[in-house]
Amino acid sequence: MVKIEAIVQPLKLDEIRAALADLGIEGVTIVHVLNNPGPASFKTYYRGSEYYADVPKVKLEMVVSSEQADDVIDAISMATRSGPAGDDGMILVYEITEAIRLRNGRRMELVYS
Repeated sequence: MVKIEAIVQPLKLDEIRAALADLGIEGVTIVHVLNNPGPASFKTYYRGSEYYADVPKVKLEMVVSSEQADDVIDAISMATRSGPAGDDGMILVYEITEAIRLRNGRRMELVYS
């Protein structure tokens, strides 16, 4: 199994949810995060002073089977593309080797051969 994290623009959240629902993916953790792109990026003015602002993003986390991973990544990619150059976000993929249930401490092997 793999864990997929996607950091995307908040405006694309509904499109991503719809694309994941079409694949049958329902267990998604959604976290509001701030992206600090550094001085080369988002500059704003407040009361005559210039400063660099954090950009709001949404982080989605889900654990899916290895067989579903490519379909999920493609669905997220297609739903988030904005066309011209811009900060569309990022998708990260991690291998999950073990999970532990908090309720009873049971360890579950998740890697299938």
